[in-house]
Amino acid sequence: MQTHSLLSRFKSNTPAFGAWLSNGSGGFFHARAMAQSSPNLSFIVIDCEHGLVNLNPGVAELVAAIHGVGHLDGGAPPSTIVRIAATGFTTGVNWQIKYALDAGARGVLVPMVSTAEMAKNIASDARYPPVGRRGFGGAYTHGNWGLTRSDYFKHANENVLVLVQIETLEAVKNMKEIAEVEGIDGLFIGPSDLSISMGYPPPSSDPHPEVEKVIREILKAAHDAGKKCAIFCFNGVQAAKRAAEGFDMINVTSDINAMTEGIASNIKLASSPST
Repeated sequence: MQTHSLLSRFKSNTPAFGAWLSNGSGGFFHARAMAQSSPNLSFIVIDCEHGLVNLNPGVAELVAAIHGVGHLDGGAPPSTIVRIAATGFTTGVNWQIKYALDAGARGVLVPMVSTAEMAKNIASDARYPPVGRRGFGGAYTHGNWGLTRSDYFKHANENVLVLVQIETLEAVKNMKEIAEVEGIDGLFIGPSDLSISMGYPPPSSDPHPEVEKVIREILKAAHDAGKKCAIFCFNGVQAAKRAAEGFDMINVTSDINAMTEGIASNIKLASSPST
């Protein structure tokens, strides 16, 4: 198989750090610049739920841009994970999972999955028969993995990652059953929607203590089931804390936040009186 940085981190039980790509209008070069930003970047989530990214054909271009880069030290490019637009409240997610994976994504992230039954359907949609119901096709899929069509088909089921987001009260109630679903590789915590569902405002950084208790319960449920646990963070300091707590996949920042924070920081330095 071609390199799969996130899966390699999972297999070695070492924290994987990544970033969120929300601005699809930046196109190929925007995605490539993100992918080349650090050899320690293990994944990039292409956000088709809340980001300005079209599932098709936008995702295919961004996946190709990210997986087509290397680093000067010979390191592997980050793995692309596509967060699809449809949520676990709906039944029509099959075609979106299929589009993302046929574009060559290394995995999918599905928002607001609240029941084990929905998780089972998602896992099935992402895997070829006999273990799933994913249809075979895609003219560029195997090329984005650096494989022949036959080799991609042979290895896809064991290498494509399926992550579901726990961010509703119903999901919290069912988190153990969701984590135990075969074919689900990990639970992803969305602190903002989880906070809102519990009656608290979205965190600007650290969640409310009551939300934090639930976050720890989700982490335990995932690990008890032998699965990975992922979480969205807003900055590097917070991400380092989550890694020390045992989270396996940690988002550190987003393209938009990094760009605006970088500009604001440098403008502040430039406009401050010299000492």
